[in-house]
Amino acid sequence: MSTDFPLPVKHLIQAPPMVEEVLDDRERLALKTRIKALMKQQDAVLVAHYYTSSDLQDLAEETGGCVSDSLEMARFAHAHPAKTLIVAGVKFMGETSKILNPEKRVLMPDLRADCSLDLACPADEFAAFCDTHPDRVSVVYANTSAAVKARADWVVTSGIAAKIVKYLHRQGHKLIWAPDRHLGDYVQRVTGADMLLWQGACVVHEGFKAEALIKLRTEHPEAAVLVHPESPQAVIAQADVVGSTTQLIEAVKNLPNRTFIVAT
Repeated sequence: MSTDFPLPVKHLIQAPPMVEEVLDDRERLALKTRIKALMKQQDAVLVAHYYTSSDLQDLAEETGGCVSDSLEMARFAHAHPAKTLIVAGVKFMGETSKILNPEKRVLMPDLRADCSLDLACPADEFAAFCDTHPDRVSVVYANTSAAVKARADWVVTSGIAAKIVKYLHRQGHKLIWAPDRHLGDYVQRVTGADMLLWQGACVVHEGFKAEALIKLRTEHPEAAVLVHPESPQAVIAQADVVGSTTQLIEAVKNLPNRTFIVAT
């Protein structure tokens, strides 16, 4: 369902430049040794998102931490006895960890690690939009700020978004969805729900092009195509599996294919 939105599609939000450390084995070992000592001293555990570098993921696993999606990171931190959480991810992930672990100290390597979906949905403008549609239930994706989550009626992950929206649809609710228009469009198509879609998008997933995927499929006809639902509809339409990062990893384990094309 289309409507006039207070925010246009924000093409000005750009993907940050890729910054990758180049370390030799001696430098890597020295840094890991220092970090491990500080973590022990501070009673800290490291939780890292799937999208972080392999060095950070390895460090999390070597120190008894967790490598997962944002919700499981926060859940793991809640169950872990450490008093300090180091969250290697974008800012909303640190906020989510703090929401679920208010008694713990939460540290992030860089508070400037923003998410384009979060930036595209300012809390004040989202609240004003909800106020103009009081007959609708607001559902927001986890990739939003704590302030937007606080204004919403429901908060969902990509893994459960369709299930929750289907439930609300069966209850007769009309919905506001934010912030990702591609994920919202996917959920709307599979549920048939009446949804107003906030016009945000992930700058990375929006960059995936259907033509490029067609070319890859031609070059690798034996490959299964795994797509995150934050991708545009023309990319999702070519997928063998559509799901969250965790669900895509499970698909790799269970499918018979030996080659995969991954769009996430």
